[in-house]
Amino acid sequence: MPDLRFDNRVAVITGGGRGLGRAHALLLASRGCKIVVNDPGVSMAGDATDEGPAEALAAEIRAMGGEAVASTDSVATPEGGKAIIQSALDAFGRIDILIHSAGNVRRGSLCELAYEDFTAVLDVHLKGAYHVVREAFPHMMAQNYGRIVLTSSINGLYGKSDNVTYSICKAGFMGLSNTAAIEGQNNNVKSNLIVPAAVTRMSDGIDTSKFPPMTPEQVAPMVGYLCHEDCAATGEMYVAMGGRLARAPDRTAAAVDPRARGLGPLDQDRSPGRGLPKTRGSIGPNGRWRTLRRRSRRSVPAERNLPSRLCPTASWSTSSMASA
Repeated sequence: MPDLRFDNRVAVITGGGRGLGRAHALLLASRGCKIVVNDPGVSMAGDATDEGPAEALAAEIRAMGGEAVASTDSVATPEGGKAIIQSALDAFGRIDILIHSAGNVRRGSLCELAYEDFTAVLDVHLKGAYHVVREAFPHMMAQNYGRIVLTSSINGLYGKSDNVTYSICKAGFMGLSNTAAIEGQNNNVKSNLIVPAAVTRMSDGIDTSKFPPMTPEQVAPMVGYLCHEDCAATGEMYVAMGGRLARAPDRTAAAVDPRARGLGPLDQDRSPGRGLPKTRGSIGPNGRWRTLRRRSRRSVPAERNLPSRLCPTASWSTSSMASA
């Protein structure tokens, strides 16, 4: 079976100049996708704008023979969200894929966090997601095609001390993505969450010396699958780290596919005290799910459309993860 391609598809990737967004952009571009690299070039605190990252990556993609333009508008305002999506329409005439990977961080506890730090993170993460989804969604509905991937976090599932706003925002993505999945189900518009763990500049200040290899490039194939036209999943959430993935419990399956009611997304084992299911099966170099004994329409299909078809050298397998 040929490798998955994205020819004639157009992707907007917020936060695309560095870290996870950069890895997603390079993977999709290498498979024929036209890319809008959105990155205002801010620091992790959300200040000190630098147009360099977006322009540099767009130039790199063009040098590879791909098609890409840079966008330096901020997702933090409705006007910025509109301008970002409009840049795809102006350059390529359509938008097929939206990956929201823009982010900042201002740490603080519930007792100490300043309100201005709360709103600064909220504006980029949660409001930013809404701003770009709101602008892209009508175009996707009108053309009866769209793929949305929002970047959530383990912190959004379980919370984290000294990072309250980040946790709030990442949890909020679940409601936005599930709503897009429900409203888009009759127009081939699919929306999913990726819960990644990778060492990026957001890891600054964290001791990662004992971490296993966790690169953005190990997350990108799962995102690539969720962006592909053959992707069957919608309203789902996947954890990806270090070349391994887990599918989070599906609490809203019945809203999109009544056949999933009471079944759960996959044949699962729940380990006591673990937040995510342990799925029976793995994705190997041959791109197959093995021993998935129960699938709904929205499950990952067997033998095709899997991350290993986007990254043949990677060995992907499912696992149970409680934290990352």
